[in-house]
Amino acid sequence: MEFVFDASTLILLAKTEILRVVVKNFQVTIPETVMKECTGKNLDDAKLIGALINSGMIPVVKLSNKKNVTKIRKDFKTHIGEAEALSLAFEKKYSVATDDLLAIKACKVLNIPFATSVHFLINLTEKGKLDRKTALLKLEKLSVFARYDQRIIDDASMRLKGGV
Repeated sequence: MEFVFDASTLILLAKTEILRVVVKNFQVTIPETVMKECTGKNLDDAKLIGALINSGMIPVVKLSNKKNVTKIRKDFKTHIGEAEALSLAFEKKYSVATDDLLAIKACKVLNIPFATSVHFLINLTEKGKLDRKTALLKLEKLSVFARYDQRIIDDASMRLKGGV
């Protein structure tokens, strides 16, 4: 499956140490602005993202048409990185990987499929790419780093334990 990532999900997956597994199992693309947002600091997650970009595992695309980006930013009040990710996904018919609430709302309105960090965690576990014990530990990290409602964490925990 092909995804355009925004900074929120890229960073969360790096912080929870499953980004390498994600890029090995999904086609990941990011807009140039997202690259700049994610690699500009001297942090471990920024270093990992930079290394995956430099190795070619995360291709970076420069948008040629910024007209849609401007419209998305205006219509949905998103930041530039999210707007570029949405525009690129719409153009290429890819899904969006985002944990940003405004970007998720835009996906719903624009009928763009999307996935959050929790979706990737569950999917990788169901496909046997992560064992359940590890996945539950990663979910615990996600609950610390991200702003998920407790019911989302509880639902994910139940799924990761083999329920539903």
